[in-house]
Amino acid sequence: MDLPKTMIVENLPNIPWQGRPEGCSSIVWRYDHNPVIERDLIPRANSIFNSAVVAYNGEFAGVFRVDDTSRSMRLHSGRSQDGFTFEIDEEPIRFVCDEPEITEFVEGYDPRVCRLDNRYYVTWCNNYHGYTIGMAYTHDFKTFHQMENSFLPYNRNGVLFPRKINGKYAMLSRPSDTGHTPFGDIFYSESPDLIHWGCHRHVMAPTTDSPTQTCSWQCMKIGAGPIPIETTKGWLLFYHGVLQSCNGFVYSMGAALLDIDKPWKVIHRTRDYLLNPRTLYECVGDVPNVVFPCASLQDAATGRIAIYYGCADTVTGLAFCYVDEVLDFLKGNSLV
Repeated sequence: MDLPKTMIVENLPNIPWQGRPEGCSSIVWRYDHNPVIERDLIPRANSIFNSAVVAYNGEFAGVFRVDDTSRSMRLHSGRSQDGFTFEIDEEPIRFVCDEPEITEFVEGYDPRVCRLDNRYYVTWCNNYHGYTIGMAYTHDFKTFHQMENSFLPYNRNGVLFPRKINGKYAMLSRPSDTGHTPFGDIFYSESPDLIHWGCHRHVMAPTTDSPTQTCSWQCMKIGAGPIPIETTKGWLLFYHGVLQSCNGFVYSMGAALLDIDKPWKVIHRTRDYLLNPRTLYECVGDVPNVVFPCASLQDAATGRIAIYYGCADTVTGLAFCYVDEVLDFLKGNSLV
């Protein structure tokens, strides 16, 4: 007899997985051979991090942020048979685009990939007279067709929902500024065609909710992480939160549960983080003290979730959890 499934996703029996270590009580735990992608996997790579992986043709594929040794920020395609060991193209993606105004690629980073309408859509932070949300699609992770930018500068962390909501495409994003934004709320937008975006709604803001009311792990800015996961309870969103310490920014990961029909309404939101920088590869790197989730894989049958996240803006890590445990933690430790 099949057990009830919490996640409304496909079964993924070959999901990359490692069980919870003995004696570990954490809701989210790390792969013990992290980093799963080293910084120098391909020639001229300075760092490979904040990247997106999806299931593809029985294996896995993705789009990877590669900062090269000139420190240019580029997007590369890659693939894996098992979700642990990756082959990443040495040359960056050359987007196909019929609109000359946006054809010239300046730089891009922090991609997400969403399977939608039998295509794989890529969103990323795209430099078009300032940082905004770029969008492209692919069928095979070889040819990528660039579309119009989704918003005016300045905006980041554009994350699509994996299906239409109330007949419209939907996206989360975080309006920003020209630099290392010292603020940031998550907003929801909808579109009839993935080009024209409007009906913007506020989702949630940073918070200083803590015993002292002066600081928390998400008190400066927040941003959407992997593609939201549809569950029987609502949309499960992993997101990053930032605090400013006396030694700079610290990026951690939390989760929220959003209403299934009105995703700008927050049902639950974690008071405590689920993952924060504490290993050497998360605390030491080009930008220390960062965990930055960008992708997740799910298996409906087992409730397993595997999360790919950037570590210290240098390498890529992998972590694991069970959906029911995350939802229970959300309910019991919610700010809402």
